[in-house]
Amino acid sequence: MLIFESQREARSKTRRLLLAFVLTVLLLVLAINAALAVAWGLTWGFWTPGEMRFPRHFFAVNTGVVLLFVLGGWWVETSRLADGGGRRLAEQMGARPVQPSADFDEQRFRNIVEEMAVSSSMKRPQAMVLARDPSINAFAAGWDEDDAVVAVTQGALDLLSRDELQGLVAHEFSHIREGDTRLNMRLIGMVFGLEMLYRMGQHLFEPDARDRRMAAALLGLAIMAAGWLGWLAGHALQAAVSRQREYLADARAVQWTRSRDGLGGVLRKILSQQRDGVVSSRIGSMVQHLLLVSNETGPVAHWLDSHPTLEQRIRRIYGRAMGPLPLTREAEKPQADAAATASPASSAPGEGPGWTLN
Repeated sequence: MLIFESQREARSKTRRLLLAFVLTVLLLVLAINAALAVAWGLTWGFWTPGEMRFPRHFFAVNTGVVLLFVLGGWWVETSRLADGGGRRLAEQMGARPVQPSADFDEQRFRNIVEEMAVSSSMKRPQAMVLARDPSINAFAAGWDEDDAVVAVTQGALDLLSRDELQGLVAHEFSHIREGDTRLNMRLIGMVFGLEMLYRMGQHLFEPDARDRRMAAALLGLAIMAAGWLGWLAGHALQAAVSRQREYLADARAVQWTRSRDGLGGVLRKILSQQRDGVVSSRIGSMVQHLLLVSNETGPVAHWLDSHPTLEQRIRRIYGRAMGPLPLTREAEKPQADAAATASPASSAPGEGPGWTLN
């Protein structure tokens, strides 16, 4: 696939998915109204003589409360991250600023960040490190270039060659250039708002001080059920948006570095780590989409996976399946791999080349 075609395809799909996010909120409003109408009938309406009537402005109040919680939760969370949001979010995830004077690898990382800022004509983001994470991973955060942060794990510093680390940094720079970091911060706020609605229902459903559940518990259960479905749909759409942005960032990294083996080598080494059982530090589901490679677990983790599989991303870069690489910094590539990268004609029958650089 041509690299610019990949970028246009990812942007187009992202717009459609964001429209689906808005539709999800509207469907959530309808679901809450329907659930509360049933709960009201079971609690009072069905048992009173005569025609069942809802309280005055019943549906208008329900709609207003839903929008207040969803949009209010979005506003609260985004406002909390408004001032220095990139660094604040990175620190919440366990990152700290680089210390180049004390560590050669951190100096190398900062140098690459500065070089990439010059070559991409962007402001230099703050370089940070997740010092306690042995896996290979990274993320970018921030509202814009003035607020941006690029963070890598200790495993990335220890195991990646300079070219591979450059490919990883280029991937994160793409997220900043394309506005993905701003989009991600807003998505965090929207999912937080959907979660607040679920929490409100949970609070109504909880028993009182005497361990009794009042009549409002049924209303709370209805809100919890609809809120959970909305939260689940929000996470699914957030993951779908993120998957398209990952393809776009992969394509941009290949374009900027003029090399498939930079980012491709990173993904192939992560493949080795996963097969060796190296576990990345766990973070909350709301920020999984920020990472280079997600580490979500659970029964619905695959459905909510915020990234394409490593095999899919590697195939897009190389145009064919490629195996894992040894977890050494300067590992030499096998001759077969080098030949396959140099000559698209050597691809397996029926498989086209990966991204071209024109």
